[in-house]
Amino acid sequence: MNSEFIIAVHSLVLLAHRPDGMASSEEIASNVCTNPVRVRKVMSCLRKNGFVDTREGSGGGYRLSKEPGEVTLADVYRALAAGSLAPSWCSGDPESDCLVGSNMGDVMNAVFCGADQQLEVYFESITIGQMLSRLTAKARA
Repeated sequence: MNSEFIIAVHSLVLLAHRPDGMASSEEIASNVCTNPVRVRKVMSCLRKNGFVDTREGSGGGYRLSKEPGEVTLADVYRALAAGSLAPSWCSGDPESDCLVGSNMGDVMNAVFCGADQQLEVYFESITIGQMLSRLTAKARA
């Protein structure tokens, strides 16, 4: 899992929580506890994928362009992090004479692809609106 996905979900939930639905990259970065440049990079991707709109100038920033109940974590995952479970390196050597050494990379890749698909299925059942509801319930408890 990459940090961009976490920043994206946090940012979208924050925007859903804001009464005016608007926040600057500096405000989001402060809430996420990261650098505004990282936030702008993530928000740019979210904008390209239709999750947020931007308004420039005084009082500008980012705003959700969809209802929080319409955006699933799977939507965000596909936009920012799909396939990120698979490691960039696999053990073994495909040219090896050993059954294990020559095939482990392909087998592990299939395992991670399956895990990625299962994660998307799970994320499909959770919306940004539900994430906000979970936070609200936690605050009341």
